[in-house]
Amino acid sequence: MQPDTHARPSARAAGGLGRIRRVEVVVNPSSGGVDAETPAHIEALLAEFGLDGHVTALDPGAFEQGLQAAIDAGPDLLVTLAGDGTANRAAALCGPDGPVLAPLPGGTMNLLPRALYGRRAWPEALAAALSEGEVQVVSGGEVGGHPFHCAAILGTPALWAPAREAVRSGDLAQAWRRAAFALREAFARHLHFRIGEGHGHRAVALGLICPLVSRASTEDAALEAAVLDLQNATDVFRLGLYDIFSDWRHDPAVTVWPCVHGRAWARDPIPCLIDGEMVRLGRSAEITFRPRSFRALVPPPEPEAQQPEPEP
Repeated sequence: MQPDTHARPSARAAGGLGRIRRVEVVVNPSSGGVDAETPAHIEALLAEFGLDGHVTALDPGAFEQGLQAAIDAGPDLLVTLAGDGTANRAAALCGPDGPVLAPLPGGTMNLLPRALYGRRAWPEALAAALSEGEVQVVSGGEVGGHPFHCAAILGTPALWAPAREAVRSGDLAQAWRRAAFALREAFARHLHFRIGEGHGHRAVALGLICPLVSRASTEDAALEAAVLDLQNATDVFRLGLYDIFSDWRHDPAVTVWPCVHGRAWARDPIPCLIDGEMVRLGRSAEITFRPRSFRALVPPPEPEAQQPEPEP
């Protein structure tokens, strides 16, 4: 997508961004939103704001090293254009005291970019962040040593996510195999958990929702622990388990508690969907709320679409 070439205000004078001088950009060439012309488009867009950004394409198998090298260069702003795994890892590496982060949507689900920038495409998201953005501290969570900034879903229903992604990519044979495996496993075992110092509980799955995307939290004080008492696959899809922007609280299969710390355990390693990426935790995992996870450059929310006036 070509960047808008209309004149823009300098980032040094807009949105209180006078501190931004050095910009590092990392793109993942294997992401769906990246092509051969993308680095030049990003450089041109940054130049419209008076910024000279250094763009690096991440090498396959060396994402961690590429991200760390960009951070070690000491930028004021780190821009990523990649999938969910790269965005989440960049946020964790930046931390609350590292460079400000602008994770642009370059993948399939784009959980963190969508939470920060709405449904803007990456050129519009970057332009809005540079022209109107303010630096905000973003909270998050950690489960079993894995940081997350949108949501984590623990328990065997998380096994449906790889099947769903295979459908998205058009690999129906792989989707069928993964769905068959998920169906065999999804309701065979239960997850045990404890929120805070309370009593232990049992459920099919546990969702941990960060304040960034929670519709229940009114302040950045805790995770939202959504206990999912699901009975069958129909419940999983009725709930929209993988749309973390949905409001689960009104579903009869869901109980919600605030969570600052807790623990989950099971008989076998726990499957977990962390910000859109599948991981296997151990048989026990500590849960922790992180009030200061990283700093993001965030523009005002997109205006809600105007509904057409009814015809007389």
